[in-house]
Order: sequence, then structure tokens, then C-alpha cells
Amino acid sequence: MPGQPGVPPGTEVYEVDEVYETDGEPAVVLRRVRRWLWFFLVCLVLSGLTAFPLETETRWLVDLATGPAAPLTDHFPAATAWFLKVHEGIVETNRHYPFLAYGTDWLAFAHLVIGAALWGPLRDPVRNIWVIRWAVLACGAVIPLALICGPLRGIPLVWRFIDMSFGVFGVIPLLIVLRALRPLERSFAEPAPAS
Repeated sequence: MPGQPGVPPGTEVYEVDEVYETDGEPAVVLRRVRRWLWFFLVCLVLSGLTAFPLETETRWLVDLATGPAAPLTDHFPAATAWFLKVHEGIVETNRHYPFLAYGTDWLAFAHLVIGAALWGPLRDPVRNIWVIRWAVLACGAVIPLALICGPLRGIPLVWRFIDMSFGVFGVIPLLIVLRALRPLERSFAEPAPAS
């Protein structure tokens, strides 16, 4: 497909799947890359969807922590107290100021939109590698956000580490993808020989 904007003359441009339709090593790499991207995408979307029903989820957490089946109260009293406080705060906020939950609705929406941005890398991971690199940066940004905003909002240190773990564990599949794409990216960056 010659003649694309921003592509130097003499460079042939192909869709990734046009070049690697066979079961050669690059096709295997692309399948593996797409599996990791799907894994990341599903986790991201599920994480975002949990921001919608916070009151219900925190009630379940409190029931789980204090119920007879798995009482955390005896073993982790500080965690149980925190769960109760968070649930009470969400219930009271929803009762008196329900419009504040609109902020977590936007949080959930942002997760879904970020997930939609991964459609490009799923279709053509080499051409859209910049989206994957951007996602790596976003995962890294979770850490300073939790370290700076967590104390300002009174979030316990343990919970800040849980929040940071989303960035730490989220970046792992993305780094696997970037490493797998490195040889393919180089092969696509090389100009075609002049005829």
C-alpha cells in the first residue's frame, strides 16, 4: 500500500496480518501479543466496572469481613474497621450527596474509554505500539498518584500499596507485549529495498 501520508517514498507499508498470515514465528508472536493485550483489556474493564456499584460492593466486603463464615475482625481488626468506615462513608454520601457518586461513574467510564483505546493495538500492535507505551506510562503514574493523593485523603498505607499494585501488576503484560514486539517493530521500520 504505497503512497500513505508520512511514509517515505520507496517504503512499502503492509498491514501486520497481510505479512504474517502463515503460521511462522511472527504469526505466533502476534497471537501471543494479542492474548496478553486481551488479558490486560479484560482486567482493565472489570476494574473500571467495579467503580459503579460501590455501595453494594462495600456492603459485600463488610459482610464478608464480619460474617460468621470468614471473620476478619479477630485477625485483622484495623482492616475490618477500615472496611466499615468506607462503607459507612459511601452510604452516607449516597444518602445526602448522591451527585458525588457521579465522580466514580466518570472513573468507571475512563477505564472503559482507555480499554477502547486498545482496539488499535489489538488490530495492529506494531503500528499502534505507541498506545502500548502510553499504557505503560499510565501504569507507572498510578504509583505517584497513590503516594501523593493517598495521604492527602487519609487512605491507609496498606490500601495505598493495594492501589499501587494495580499499576505494578498491570504493567507486566504490557512489558511482555513490548518485548515480544521488538523484533517485529524493527522489521517494519526497515525500508524496502529500492527496485
